[in-house]
Order: sequence, then structure tokens, then C-alpha cells
Amino acid sequence: MAFNIDTFKGVLPGGGARPTLFSVELTGAEYYKVPFLAKAASLPASTLGTIELSYFGRKVKVAGDRTYAEWSITIINDEDFTIRNGLENWHAKVNHASSNLRSMTNYKSDAKVHQYGKTGNKIRTYNFVGLWPSEIGAIELAWDTNDAVEEYTVTLQYDYWTVGTGAGGITWNAGVESGGVSARIDDSGAQISGGSWGVSI
Repeated sequence: MAFNIDTFKGVLPGGGARPTLFSVELTGAEYYKVPFLAKAASLPASTLGTIELSYFGRKVKVAGDRTYAEWSITIINDEDFTIRNGLENWHAKVNHASSNLRSMTNYKSDAKVHQYGKTGNKIRTYNFVGLWPSEIGAIELAWDTNDAVEEYTVTLQYDYWTVGTGAGGITWNAGVESGGVSARIDDSGAQISGGSWGVSI
């Protein structure tokens, strides 16, 4: 393929998605500051296991089970400790430090991470289902740490994630090896767009 800078610019007309344009939401009134103070996060990975089958000295690889890696966010700490207090209370209800008992039957919650376009519109949303904090990171203190604000990392486990579009709907795909149908539906089930044929993953 011959080099042509205009061809490259043609497939990236908006200049690419920016890692700084995001926000995080945690379910719960005590986490109202999270969209402002969650300074780092990630869009989740998608991982399928591999099963190797042997046949006459050859390996055939088939798809295995899906797994979900832990998700981490970095929080800027305010002097009221609102977010950290909520997380520590959540931890205590799952397993109390002294009694080793659980006082919260349904301890799982949900979260979202939004990706924004450069015009401020939501272009993608990942929804984390069955989420809970497995680790609330330490906050490092030191007399010689000047011109800095405290921050800490929270590690969260979850059952699975789903992905939605910026318009508040979800992307639904149905396909087979030789083709498929892709359509977008809103939260009520009404079709927003669709009818495109081809392999869609």
C-alpha cells in the first residue's frame, strides 16, 4: 500500500478519542462527587479463554469461557472524606473488621464509565453490573510531600459489563459467520437505527 497522509486523515477525521474525556459514576447518594474526583479509570478489557484440543499431534484452539478482570479507579481525596467514608462503610457492611460478620445481604452495586467526544457528547458508556470494592488503597502521608493533593486507588470486582452508546441506548448485534444484523434500540426497546448487514462484533 502506497503512503498517503490524506488517506490516514480520512479514516480519523475527528482526530481520535481522547483519554482525558471521561467520567465515572458509582450508584449511591454518597458518591455524588465521584464524577468530579475520579481522576483515572479505564474502559474494560474483553477476555475469552482458550481451550486447546489435541488431534494427531496438532493443536486446535477453540473459544473458552469469558472472564472479567478487576477494575480500578483513582480518587482525589477531599477533606470531608465523603467518598472514602462511603467506601469504608460499604466494606464494613460486607465484612465488619472486628465481628467478622456481614450486615448487608445485597452488597453488590453498579457503576458506569462514560467516554465523551470533543464536543462534549457521550459517545460510549460501559455499565458494570454486580460491582463491589475488594480493596480501598492506602493514602500515603509524608512531611516532605508538598504541593500535592491526596489520592488513592479503589479496586473493584464485578460480575460482567455491558456497553451502550452515547444516545442512551444499547447496541444489539445478531450475527453468524457469513453475516448478521446490527441495530440500535433505546431503553424502551424502540429501534433507533439499524438494518446494516455484515459481520458485527
